[in-house]
Amino acid sequence: MPNVDEFGYGKVAPVEDWASDWDYYNAQWSNDPYPIWDDLKSKCPMAHSRRYNEGVWLPLTYDQIDLIAHDTLTFSSVHNGLSAGGFEERPKLPPIHSDPPEHLDLRRAILPFFSPKAIEAWRPHVTAHCEELASAIVARGSGDAAIDYAQHIPVHAIASILGVDPADGNMFRQWIINFLVHGPLDVEVRDEAMRATSEYMARQVTYRRERSGDDLISHLIGVEINGEPMSDDLIVRILVLQMVAGIDTTWSSIGAALWHLATHDDDRRRLVADPSMIPAAVEEMLRAYAPVFVNRVVTQDTVVDGVEIKEGDSVFMTFPIACRDESQFERANEVIIDREKNRHVAFGSGIHRCLGSNLARLEMNVAVETFLRHMPEFSLVDPEAVVWAPGQIRGPRSIPIVVS
Repeated sequence: MPNVDEFGYGKVAPVEDWASDWDYYNAQWSNDPYPIWDDLKSKCPMAHSRRYNEGVWLPLTYDQIDLIAHDTLTFSSVHNGLSAGGFEERPKLPPIHSDPPEHLDLRRAILPFFSPKAIEAWRPHVTAHCEELASAIVARGSGDAAIDYAQHIPVHAIASILGVDPADGNMFRQWIINFLVHGPLDVEVRDEAMRATSEYMARQVTYRRERSGDDLISHLIGVEINGEPMSDDLIVRILVLQMVAGIDTTWSSIGAALWHLATHDDDRRRLVADPSMIPAAVEEMLRAYAPVFVNRVVTQDTVVDGVEIKEGDSVFMTFPIACRDESQFERANEVIIDREKNRHVAFGSGIHRCLGSNLARLEMNVAVETFLRHMPEFSLVDPEAVVWAPGQIRGPRSIPIVVS
């Protein structure tokens, strides 16, 4: 296994009992969590840990997740996230950190920019960018499918939708890594990333108030909620969420798909021979390698599957675990690229289902199709060199490949 100290594995104590002390920063979890989850399902209805926020529950079934996601009264989204430093106060990022009735107004304000019709207009832009990235890897004969390809695609797309300079992409990527990967283990790093991102977005809002365009920032400036324009602070927090939630999640999904195709020759060759299968394959890889966990805070004592959960407890919403539930998906631990019945929850469930799912799907479909068209034959340089990031968004951070 490569040196992965940059992801914080060396900063956490080893896990001796996953049922009572699970840890999403353990290298075993990051590299291959599926055996852990299967073992937990056979031992307990719900796992627990006191490493974060004095105690966090880990639901283990699709039905548990579905119940929690739809009970917004008991399981609030006004949550500060999991941090090794304890329960730290920080700015809420709407609408994901909002509950009804505020949530609906905020979601409606953003939704028009992410409708299927609106997103489809970005297809030529995403395609051109993927063509450029893939061509560069082919010209070299090798590269990193994560660093040289997957990580660039959503950064460029989100920057364009926001109306900011895509050349700032390297800066965006570092802020996101600091916020999501390093942040839970280092509060100062997390807060600095939040500060830098917020200040950047505040400057963009000021600029757009003087020079309105057809971008998301200009749209939000013109939106009214209950007859009142949104404040700059609210707009900035919405924009920070778009960057944080719209980039790492998508590059993780694209990276996981390319890792799968590098390690499953039959699947890759089927898609090369019949690109019409790619949309179904993308849905299956979204299910099988769902990257995102989110948090809830319990507002009142409750019971889930016989487990007593107390007011103030945290719940780690395990959408990736739900996507591997045998009660919902036949041969759930297998990747079946032509799976027909696939009502996965990779994009979440309930009122907080991902606003950007249409964009993520477009990016992932275009990314996979373009990559395979340019590189029908590619493989890993070394399976042990692949690095998976820990934390709230699990995805491959490095996938060194060689083009055949």
